[in-house]
Amino acid sequence: MHVIPDKIIIADDHPLFRQALLIALKEQFSTTQWLEAETVESISDCLIANADADLLLLDLNIPGAHGFDHLIRIRKQYPDVPVVVISAYSDETIISKAIEHGASGFVPKSESVPTIISAINSVLVGNLWVPNSFEKAKEKTVNPADEVIGSLTAQEYRILMMFSEGLLNKQIGDKLCVAEATVKAHASAIFRKLNVRNRTQAAMMLGQLDVAEYSDSLKD
Repeated sequence: MHVIPDKIIIADDHPLFRQALLIALKEQFSTTQWLEAETVESISDCLIANADADLLLLDLNIPGAHGFDHLIRIRKQYPDVPVVVISAYSDETIISKAIEHGASGFVPKSESVPTIISAINSVLVGNLWVPNSFEKAKEKTVNPADEVIGSLTAQEYRILMMFSEGLLNKQIGDKLCVAEATVKAHASAIFRKLNVRNRTQAAMMLGQLDVAEYSDSLKD
């Protein structure tokens, strides 16, 4: 079975790779509308305007992401949009975690164009795709952090990210253009959902989803 997708989003912050991939894929999917994003914010904007997209090709290390957190939120907010991670890293544990957190496929950037096309076609018809050498990545496990981080609203998530950056409530309020009391109210909701007592513990919960935790190869 072969599906012709109407709309695919490519999210990668490297313009050369993004353009090279587009050129290669357009030959196979000539009638598909291609949309591009290069940051977490632009991905969010793109998905809001195109929630009917057939597929998202996602680089885990896109600016603004914190490990697997953005993948988790996309899967929670847009469950009907399958995600294929296309990454420069091919560590077995990272592949397993990506699948665990909702990706429908994981394709190392080192794979050939025909393989990438094969992976896309496989996911479009509802299959899970990982490299043959990483078949055990198909064995999903449950991670409590997955559910709780995914339960946060967009504003709560932004504030949690700022907690991890060490910003104070007033600084967060200034950045978001809201009152400090509003930030405190959001903080209370975050702590309740994550079952933690303070921002340090909340940031540690976010850290459980960090890609770097699973592979030293991701360190700068």
